[in-house]
Amino acid sequence: MLVPVTRRAASASLLCFVLAAQATAQVPIKVQVNEVILPVTVTDDRGRFVSNLDRKDFHIFDEGKAQKIDYFTRDRSQPVVVGFLVEVSNAMKIHWKTYQDAISELILNLLPGDKKFSGYLISYGNEAELQVNTTSDSEKMVEKLRRIKPAGGAALYDAIYAACTNRALVKGEPYEPRRVIIVIGDGHDSASKKSLNEVLELAQRNLVTIYAMSSVAFGFGSEGEKNLTRLAEETGGRVEYPLNNLYKDVSGYLSTPSDEGNYALKVGTGGYAAEIANGIYHAVADIAGEVTTQYILRYTPSVSAEGKEDKVFRNLKVQVDLPNVKVRYRKGYYPLSPQ
Repeated sequence: MLVPVTRRAASASLLCFVLAAQATAQVPIKVQVNEVILPVTVTDDRGRFVSNLDRKDFHIFDEGKAQKIDYFTRDRSQPVVVGFLVEVSNAMKIHWKTYQDAISELILNLLPGDKKFSGYLISYGNEAELQVNTTSDSEKMVEKLRRIKPAGGAALYDAIYAACTNRALVKGEPYEPRRVIIVIGDGHDSASKKSLNEVLELAQRNLVTIYAMSSVAFGFGSEGEKNLTRLAEETGGRVEYPLNNLYKDVSGYLSTPSDEGNYALKVGTGGYAAEIANGIYHAVADIAGEVTTQYILRYTPSVSAEGKEDKVFRNLKVQVDLPNVKVRYRKGYYPLSPQ
């Protein structure tokens, strides 16, 4: 038997329907777009930054397929969050004071007090430790750095893992500000729980560009050098070797500094100390210059990742319409899973 519906009941039902429709309309529908962010550095054959290119000069290929660039900027004041990862193992003791001064200079240079620029400080000896969480206050990091003393091993990979997972985020990452890590150390790892492959994938997934200032001295080598090179090249950064060029302007120097006869700059002298400081500060200027002189390109891939696993790594290639230039960029990315 049909139950008669009163006018009041009908009105109440209609009101509930309208309120439900309004509530539904107010819920935002989020669609995840796999936009790729690509910082690019262009230098000429003498290593000088090429900073006057336009969007039309760049060509991006995703898995070999040309892409349309949706966003382009060459603004030197692009917002950035920088992680300073400082090795504090026994190997850093020899030049620690000079490195402390250089790192302080790098921090003050990249974090000038503007809220657009922020950073954090992680030291890594036997374990990685977040010394200063994300902040725009460079003095806080410099003061903390002054109190650190080297000792123990080196947990480099754990430090990179902490940089990607264990710090306060800035609103807008990784679009604005973008993410940069600067490693100061020789690249060796003797204490990490994480592996190189793990943290490299994590950095790529987090759209981090890694730079490094190697502490390897002239005439010596380190197994960690290839680690620094891989971390930097595959994320679009580069490695500076400030202590490897001490004798580059000395006529007739030999490649074995342990031979007393080859010492044009004797260890312990003022000339040697000055050359050490000069090399490190040139490295500071080069890294700071590159971080602030990059082109930022963004595009939405037209090549489909449908039906492929989330861990599939997609290869990138960037070409510039200019002869005799070196183009640095990250070598690929991991596509995001659709929600």
